[in-house]
Amino acid sequence: MSAMSAQPQKIKTCLWFDGQAEEAAELYTSLFDDSRVTQVQRYSEVGPGEPGSVMVVMFELAGTEFMGLNGGPEFQFTEASSVYVDCDDQQEVDRLWSALTADGGQEGPCGWLKDKYGLSWQIVPRVLDELITDPDPARSGRAMKAMLGMGKLDVQALVDAADGK
Repeated sequence: MSAMSAQPQKIKTCLWFDGQAEEAAELYTSLFDDSRVTQVQRYSEVGPGEPGSVMVVMFELAGTEFMGLNGGPEFQFTEASSVYVDCDDQQEVDRLWSALTADGGQEGPCGWLKDKYGLSWQIVPRVLDELITDPDPARSGRAMKAMLGMGKLDVQALVDAADGK
């Protein structure tokens, strides 16, 4: 919640975990400025989880509120939903890519990855949008073709491709 806002964020994303919500929230909040765990709710004797275990973790990533729910093994993340990160530069792409693919995460195509919890992320340098929306269709096409051939996105290689180098 921003300092200017008296109301909490109206719409939040709920991420379903199988017991790792607090661990995931701690990892995610360590990666972004203006991020923090704001609340941890625990199961009571009423259940359905083990009394005292974490039920819900509320957290903010770069000022955006999320909820992590330890709902159990019934549902898994898919690529149909992902967290999109607009990165300033290659250094930020590299740092986030490394941290999110560590300990069992999986690299994917075109700037996509799955973290060790199975959550899909898009780690995208801001310059990509500028390149693929370039009014010159040849330039934007070369950038798009280069992006489609990458795993982790490479800013300089994208710029070079757009420039026909």
